Amino acid sequence: MSAPFARSAVDAANQAYDQLGPRVLILDDDPGILSELTDFLTGYDFQVTGLSDPTHFEPVLEAGSFDLLILDVMLPGADGLDICKRLSASKRIPIVIISAMGTETDRIVGLELGADSYLVKPFNPRELLAHIRAQLRRRADGVDSGEPMRDYRFRGWRINLSRQQLFTPSGMSIPLSYKEFRTLAAFIERPMRILTRDQLLDLVHSTEEPYDRVVDVMVSRLRRKLMLGEGGETLIQTVRGEGYMFASPVVRI
Repeated sequence: MSAPFARSAVDAANQAYDQLGPRVLILDDDPGILSELTDFLTGYDFQVTGLSDPTHFEPVLEAGSFDLLILDVMLPGADGLDICKRLSASKRIPIVIISAMGTETDRIVGLELGADSYLVKPFNPRELLAHIRAQLRRRADGVDSGEPMRDYRFRGWRINLSRQQLFTPSGMSIPLSYKEFRTLAAFIERPMRILTRDQLLDLVHSTEEPYDRVVDVMVSRLRRKLMLGEGGETLIQTVRGEGYMFASPVVRI
């Protein structure tokens, strides 16, 4: 498509700033699905920006302050899973994948790569609405609740739960994906307690994706990142047959 169209898409995203309601970006190359979801979500007071061409995705995403992304996996000239993985590592935005690839392996891979929900096409739009609301509630409860800054220390580390910032004892900032941060926050707020996988799924992940492996993957990633600080390898301990425990006192500052 032409450059003028790309600019108009960015302008459309910018116009959302002056409206009310959560801002949702949809990337799906199926015009029918894109139109149906846009009309449906607009009817529930969402601000919706729809894209069918992945080449316009990055400028539109950068131009708009979106609250959630709805992402197709199979895109022309692009891989939705690659997009999901990249965003999960660099941006803290909930991602709902919608895909015709519906095996259990497909769903697990999507969730492991950073998706917060995974719906298989065809689906009822009301099911999508439930997923969107669940993810926005989780984000509001964990990040945008308007509470005062929450800073904690443990073994020299410092974490700010309001700004989603983690610092090593030497002061180096450690980037975390949205799900990694939510998992760590669940441990920080419940130190020295055993949390089962079911509890972590309920605290961090959508209950529509009850896969133990998702929790194991997030814990493994956190352990690797916490290894950058002294004693990091012992911070999250496996309690055989029960779950995981954050094995350090935590002090609120």
